[in-house]
Amino acid sequence: MADVIYQAQAPLEFIPPAFNPWVLRVVHLLLPSWISWQTAITQIEADNVEVLVDLYRQFQEGKIRFMLAFRHPNTDDPFCLSYLFSQLVPKVAPQGTPLQLPIHAHFIYDRGIPLWAGSHVGWIASRLGGTPIQRGKADWTGLRSARDLFANGKFPMAAAPEGATNGLSEIISPLEPGIAQLSFWCAEDLHKAGRAEQVLIVPVGIKYSYVDAPWEAIAQLLSELEAASGLSVNPGEPTNIASVESLYPRLLTLAEHLLALMEQFYTRFYHQKLPDAKIVSGEIQDRNEALSHRLQALLNAALLISEQYFDLQPRGNLNDRCRRVEQAGWNYIFREEFKDIKALSFIERALGDRIAEEANAQMWHMRLVESFVAVSGNYIREKPTVERFAETTLILWQMITRIKGNRAFQRPQLGEQQVKITVGKPISISERYPAYKENRLSAKQAVAEVTNDLQQALKALI
Repeated sequence: MADVIYQAQAPLEFIPPAFNPWVLRVVHLLLPSWISWQTAITQIEADNVEVLVDLYRQFQEGKIRFMLAFRHPNTDDPFCLSYLFSQLVPKVAPQGTPLQLPIHAHFIYDRGIPLWAGSHVGWIASRLGGTPIQRGKADWTGLRSARDLFANGKFPMAAAPEGATNGLSEIISPLEPGIAQLSFWCAEDLHKAGRAEQVLIVPVGIKYSYVDAPWEAIAQLLSELEAASGLSVNPGEPTNIASVESLYPRLLTLAEHLLALMEQFYTRFYHQKLPDAKIVSGEIQDRNEALSHRLQALLNAALLISEQYFDLQPRGNLNDRCRRVEQAGWNYIFREEFKDIKALSFIERALGDRIAEEANAQMWHMRLVESFVAVSGNYIREKPTVERFAETTLILWQMITRIKGNRAFQRPQLGEQQVKITVGKPISISERYPAYKENRLSAKQAVAEVTNDLQQALKALI
């Protein structure tokens, strides 16, 4: 990880899908034990599995091609989907007309994942038939691979239309249009080849909940975050039972304190103009609303610093802006002129490393923002469940962990969890293809409408 981030590298190479049925067989065999060993998940259930069984049957009969568009609140989501394919779908399949095993999908994954998770992840993803794509730019090599797999692959496709995890089970980030566009391209390729398969997008909801409310673990984590941020730790009286009523004021105080520290940081050292906290509090009496207003201003300011360094215009929502900053950073680190890195002089290499180090420092601001793209001031207040409280606390943990310079993707396990996967009603792309192919404006509108319909479908699955 350190070499990738702080030293200039040759351009990122595309990792071609190289499906190996033996690798998949081993993964399916070890998956239940691995989930039990490495995650807090103790149970995975699914609703409407019979819908998925029928879709796989039609796929194997050559009648349809489909894309599973799944919610992505957590880094454990791919393991849950693999459990769905390997364990739950075969159990529901009718005995008279069994499905051809294995049940699987070609995953579209972010090319950046092997950079922070390890190169072995790229190897495994490739052998499982996954195909990578670089976010934030027109990655034509990645898009061509995904497009070919959609029309001709051995399995259906699977991708997260949100593009990244947001840490929140009940808030969906704005969807990227790539899923809809790939689906229309598949319909186009089938039409040109004279093939009659129908193209579908299947929304899939994934929701995590705690088996037992882990209020004590949350209280302990809050105490650790309070200590790290310089607040006096208030463990409460031994007789007090941790609950949302007792912990919510502490969470708000911690959030306000962290926000104030970051406002001072960006105002003093990065010369950003941010709303005065006292003025905001005077104009907006509600603490949650005031917090949300200040947070959005801070996120915008932090992203502007990275955008100005990379000479980017601040267009689109926070998620879009994060993706462009990320890609600009990769372009500074993984450079085309460094293909033959051994031929570079010592000075050229040293200057390249300096640029890579500075690019990484600028991407730090983006990573901080990335954790908060879906955060609002009312998430807990609207529905004060232990799940929402835990998710918000873990986002603050992630922020503090990033500030401390530690790796933030291995989050604390607060308690045992159960997962509910829900298969939604398929969205037909083939029915919309005639309108899509009329002209460019119609195509753009069709992609936008499908993306919006998918967003609403995923919301309905929460």
